[in-house]
Amino acid sequence: MLAPFACQPEASRGRLFTEQMSSFRSPFQRDRDRIIHSSAFRRLKHKTQVFVEHEGDYYRTRLTHSIEVAQVARTISGVLRLNTDLAEAIALAHDLGHTPFGHTGEDALELLMQPYGGFDHNAQALRIVTRLEKHYADFDGLNLTWETLEGIAKHNGPVTGPNADAKHAGPLPYALAEVNAMWDLELHTHASAEAQVAAIADDVAYSHHDLHDGLRSGLFTEADLMELPVTGPAFDEVDRLYPGLDKSRRRHEALRRVFGRMVEDVIAVAQGRLDAAQPKSVDEIRHMGTTIIRFSKPLYQELKAIRSFLFTRMYRAPSVVAMRAEVTQVFNGLFTLFQAHPDRLPEEWQADVAMAQDDTALARVIADYVAGMTDRFALQEGKRLLG
Repeated sequence: MLAPFACQPEASRGRLFTEQMSSFRSPFQRDRDRIIHSSAFRRLKHKTQVFVEHEGDYYRTRLTHSIEVAQVARTISGVLRLNTDLAEAIALAHDLGHTPFGHTGEDALELLMQPYGGFDHNAQALRIVTRLEKHYADFDGLNLTWETLEGIAKHNGPVTGPNADAKHAGPLPYALAEVNAMWDLELHTHASAEAQVAAIADDVAYSHHDLHDGLRSGLFTEADLMELPVTGPAFDEVDRLYPGLDKSRRRHEALRRVFGRMVEDVIAVAQGRLDAAQPKSVDEIRHMGTTIIRFSKPLYQELKAIRSFLFTRMYRAPSVVAMRAEVTQVFNGLFTLFQAHPDRLPEEWQADVAMAQDDTALARVIADYVAGMTDRFALQEGKRLLG
């Protein structure tokens, strides 16, 4: 009962390396399962969002975040009669390319890689699923379908052309260019509705759980959130319905209302836009020139106020900034050490080192290695190798 504008599994553009069809799983179900069983997905357990892994057991990791994004994506795509398996696969894969130490690690690696073609976590996710996972006998990577690769590459919108975001100005990240050269991902168009759902599910999930983690860390209080749009009315409603509720339950009840409002808003807006546009195929979705899955303008403005608050009170809190400086030093030290002494890379990486013909190729091998580290392993290696 999929909508005509959903990605139909039987109409998939297939895989780069031809495989026999499964008798009991669709192509997108196989993609999802391969992502879940990948080494890179397991490592997300010890990669963090804002806080560093050792700072607390209750903070979200990239793994728990990806699971939450997948849950939201399944809910929204199910209501809209999209392909839930494809939306879930893209959601589970969207953070595979992230470095240790959250955005701090990515900022550090982006700076280090500027002379060598740059670094982008979406492009790195493509590099992982097309090259760096080496478990199958017939191919490197996971040999995912074109639709899943497209979703990873451009779930946030076109990467090239007139509709591309300004942040994509300049040459393509080398990892994205390599994959696109193998298989044209039509980077100038929007992605499928399923990929757009995965992108908005990411926004919903992190907006919700960063509020949770910020409260748990003590960087701000419930009283602070009562001064903000969306969160303030949510706490007011809980206080009216459950006067005297204990702190933990009050917090949970309020933030689940924030979560619910975001999901309901996305569904209502998408249904309205789809009813107005009446797309007949997924290609019509791709060539609409705008996203079909988005927040309403009023809620978007309210969420901007919340994100501005989080940026000041959480992402740039003094304790977080101090930890950013510490882990950046570790990251820079490891990268520089491996550049000077590539023989210090593990034995299983030495074949790639031997194939590197110049400084750029070597830097990209090192970037693959350090980007794949977990928070815990990067700190251990920093202590072992740097002192």
